[in-house]
Amino acid sequence: MWVFGYGSLVWKVDFNYECKLVGYIKGYHRRFYQHSIDHRGVPENPGRVVTLIPSEDVNDTVWGVAYKIRDEDIEQVTTHLDYREKNGYSKKLVTFHPAISNWQPFVITLYVATKENVSYAGPAPIEEIAKQVISCSGPSGTNKEYVYNLAKAMRQLAPDVKDDHLFQLETAVRELDKDRGKNS
Repeated sequence: MWVFGYGSLVWKVDFNYECKLVGYIKGYHRRFYQHSIDHRGVPENPGRVVTLIPSEDVNDTVWGVAYKIRDEDIEQVTTHLDYREKNGYSKKLVTFHPAISNWQPFVITLYVATKENVSYAGPAPIEEIAKQVISCSGPSGTNKEYVYNLAKAMRQLAPDVKDDHLFQLETAVRELDKDRGKNS
């Protein structure tokens, strides 16, 4: 079993895995369209985390990390991830394309929050999402930390890949963060 990390699983792996590969899936965009009431926000003040939105262009890519789970760990890791991703995420199988050329594409499991789930936040202007992010925190930490960690990890893993939504949000959150520091 392989699992695709495109959000917090990129930098916050809390399960056993046999190996990891950097690569991408096709036909999706990474977007901060999912509310988080159990990790980066609370029910009264939900944060924003990423999900994948189908793209009209089947060649659009989302870069991330594939984790190979040992056979003996599949049940434990699946139970753990089902719980970790419980707030509106469901499992889907897609094709993963490793960045290293001596590997062939293979099927991988990912957790994706669809528009039909109750915590789907939907699209909003980057500035509005940034205002929500800067004001939220939850049991897993601040929402801004989630944005910063994901942006940093993606720059390290795929330095030549542009992820406009992620990087524009990071810039907007940093501006608000800087303004908050001035007003403190």
